[in-house]
Amino acid sequence: MTALALPLSARFALWFSAWAAGRASLDDCRDAIVGHDAAHDVALAIDDDPQVQSLIIALGMLRRRGASGAGIALPVPGDPLGLAGPGSFNVEVVEAGEGVVLDGADLGLVPQRVGAGVMWTCYPAVSRRQLPDPSEADTTLRATLLRTTDQLAELDVARWRPEVADELITLRRPVSSADQEFPDAMAPRAVRLAVLAVRCRAIVELALVDEGGSITAAEADARRRALTPLDHAARRGLVAACAFPWDR
Repeated sequence: MTALALPLSARFALWFSAWAAGRASLDDCRDAIVGHDAAHDVALAIDDDPQVQSLIIALGMLRRRGASGAGIALPVPGDPLGLAGPGSFNVEVVEAGEGVVLDGADLGLVPQRVGAGVMWTCYPAVSRRQLPDPSEADTTLRATLLRTTDQLAELDVARWRPEVADELITLRRPVSSADQEFPDAMAPRAVRLAVLAVRCRAIVELALVDEGGSITAAEADARRRALTPLDHAARRGLVAACAFPWDR
């Protein structure tokens, strides 16, 4: 994951919401979701006879089923962030690490990379769920980032993982138009929150890479404990940004 590479679920949710709200065309929505992948297909596993459809056909079918927007879930075991059930859907999303919840349709989507493409599987899902407030999520993420940065400095993580120091430096870099994978109508504050959240997730991912014995078990545990709050805050921030993309 590069510093500004959105998760598949976030890309889908933001652009589906933009299209459903009349803020993006269907073609732009499809192209943005697919990105550099070869193709995206959707398995509508909600009927007795599930069928695989191309993304652009599936988008229309989901709208006809009442989907008026979309959000994301970014759970980890023990932290079902963005999920409200049923249990079968929760299990699939936790295993994948991400999923889409469609507003107004009680449906959800789980992505899986297949070769150079992506297969989305559609399941029944509860769309009424608890979502973090964007302002609170932003404040919490920034405060957590400051604390974690101090802890990583004390643990001397940058000496073992110089990429972490590089990512911390990029946090000061403003978002350029070339970086953005977001709909043009997305509120600037939502973009900033999403970008910060994705960059923080990249820091967590890099800092947790096992160096194969270059650090002790105690050092690895201390690093993990320092990064867990940042991971949680970053996931909450991205869920909030995708849930309220137009709020200014």
